[in-house]
Formats: sequence, C-alpha cells, structure tokens
Amino acid sequence: MTASKAFAGEEPEYVAEAAVCQTHVDPLAGLRTPDDPPWDVYLTGTVFLDIIFTGLDSAPVRGTESWARGMGSSPGGVANMAAALARLGLRTSLAAAFGDDHYGEYCWDALARGEGIDLSPSRTVPDWHSPVTVSMAYEGERTMVSHGHEPPMEAVFGEDGGPECPPCARAAVASLTPGRRAPWIAQAARKGARIFADVGWDDTGAWDLSGLADLEHCEAFLPNATEAMRYTSADSPRAAAHALTEYVPLAVVTLGSEGAYAVDRRTGETAEVPAIAVEALDPTGAGDVFVAGFVTGTLADWPLADRLAFAGLTAALSVQEFGGSLSAPGWTEIGAWWRRVQSVPGQDPAALRRYAFLERLVPEEPARPWPLRRAVPTIGFRRSA
Repeated sequence: MTASKAFAGEEPEYVAEAAVCQTHVDPLAGLRTPDDPPWDVYLTGTVFLDIIFTGLDSAPVRGTESWARGMGSSPGGVANMAAALARLGLRTSLAAAFGDDHYGEYCWDALARGEGIDLSPSRTVPDWHSPVTVSMAYEGERTMVSHGHEPPMEAVFGEDGGPECPPCARAAVASLTPGRRAPWIAQAARKGARIFADVGWDDTGAWDLSGLADLEHCEAFLPNATEAMRYTSADSPRAAAHALTEYVPLAVVTLGSEGAYAVDRRTGETAEVPAIAVEALDPTGAGDVFVAGFVTGTLADWPLADRLAFAGLTAALSVQEFGGSLSAPGWTEIGAWWRRVQSVPGQDPAALRRYAFLERLVPEEPARPWPLRRAVPTIGFRRSA
C-alpha cells in the first residue's frame, strides 16, 4: 500500500502528537433501525502486547547491539482489527482471553476505555500471562519475535475452543485456519452475521481450499496475492480472485504496492484501485486495517470501488504510524488526509474523483498538522496527583 502514482505532491511534515481527539462519525447512521442487532461487528482471537521498535536503518546483526530511534507499545493480535473497526465508527464486540498480569490489564484498559470496544464476552484468566510480540520495523518491512502460550479459550468459552453463543451482530471477521473449523463462525452466520474472512500462511504447504471449511459460511474472502494464487493455482492475482468466487460470493485480493482487486460473483462487478503513495514507517496491522475499511464500506452499502478505495486509504494511513492497533486511522485522520491532498498542486483529477465519496463523510474540522500521531513510547507513565 505504499508505492503508487495515485497522488503526488510535496512530502508531508511529520508532527509528533501523543493523543488525538477523534470526531465520531457513524458510517451506518442512515441505515440503523430499532430492530438492529446490538453490535455491528463481532470478532474473537488472541490479544498480544506489541512492543514496536522503529527507526532502524537495517536489520539487526548477530553479535551487535542496535539502537532504534523510536518505540511504542500497544495491544496487538486481534486487537489490531478491533481497534480499526471501532475507530471507523462501528460498534465492535471482542471475545478474547486476557492475562492477569500488568500487560493484560493495560490491553484491556486500552481497548475498553480507550477505544470503546465491548469486552463483555472476554475474560481475564488467572495465572496466564499475556502473549508478547516484539516487532522491528526497517526498510518498509518488519521482523517479529513472539512469545506466549495458547490462550485457554476452552476455559473461557467452552470445550469447543470458541464462544458458545457469539452475540448477534451485523457482521463478523474471522481468520481461517487450514484444516480446522471454528464452530463460532457457523453459529454467527446462522444468527444472520455477514462473515468476512482472511487467512494466514499455510504452514502445511497444502494450500487446499477444501481445508478452509468455514469458507462456506463467508460472504467475502480477503487474501493477499500470494495466498490467493497458491490456493487457486492461478497465474495472476486477478485470475485468482475470479477463481475464488467459485467458493465465496465476494473475493478481494490485495496486491501490495499495486493496490487491490475485487470480484463480486452476485453482480458480476469487478473493481481495481491502485495503492496510495506514502512514506511507510511500520506496516504492522495494515492488513487488518484494510479489512476493517472494507467491512465498513460494505455494511454502509457503498459501491464496490468505493469500498476498495476506502480500505486501501485506511491501510495506507496506518503504515505512517508505528504499532498495530495504535496506527489504525480514525475519521479525524481520514478528513485531514482528504483536505490535505486537495490542497496540493498538481494532483491527478481522476485520482481525486476516486475519493470524492469522502466529501459527504469526513467531519468538518479546522486544519491540523499532518499527519497526526497517536502512538506513545511506553505502556504508561506515572503521573502525580
């Protein structure tokens, strides 16, 4: 999401800002009724504490000490997706196990109080410590080292390892695991939730779509280009997207620096949007933010091309920040970006028209420094009363 000719102009100034006061935008305001389910999106998974080092000139070398110019701490793992959805104005419910250590307490507080995410399906598990990931960002990429034990989901949600009664929601986001069913996905689908799914790397090497059994419950599948081509044996990402629609109504394939491509089997519609050129600081969580943006646009009934453009924009904005959940943009950042690009001389009119749908969505606010920073260097500071 970081190299494209979609927009051109002067380089932005980077202004540090420890906290940003967000303006709330409800993208579903015109669609809500008294009979709606209580939540827009439900998800479940593992919450990590992420510690991110940035400003490394190169990869660490064995036997040496490397100093990073920046660092940040934030909830990670499934929290990346939850925060991204909540910041886009969706009522988000998360079921997860939290450690009873300081890390778990921090992650719970950051998500519940900081982001307004419903954690009523979640539990704090005694004598279980929080999983931790250390991420090092350099040269536009990242290297991660993680430690933790499998979350005791059966102790929280039942012996099947998934929540027995997922709450009613408009949609749910699932990460599919090859060769394994997650019972909650079928349960959520039976309750009317629209299931959006992504998938991780297949460590088995099988790359067999029949192993993604829960795909039958999904409305949309959002793999990256490599995953899509391996699962379909297609010779291009676009051909892979079309092949995937034999298994799921809507296929969205992310193309890295080329943007994203989508096919809707139900309407026959296709859409392709190039990536936005940005200076990437840390790509952690960008895929989660992309999915969150696409889910938002879909639930709001936007045209396919607008959904794809919005997802790409939110992902591009996220890589300019460090951290996963902390980097997810809200409507304040989206509005600041839209006003910014319109003011830069020499913009491509076609590119501006591509994002013109934002005009009716972004809040009216006075000009702010661009881009806006939210990440903090450590878990917390002691403050005097």
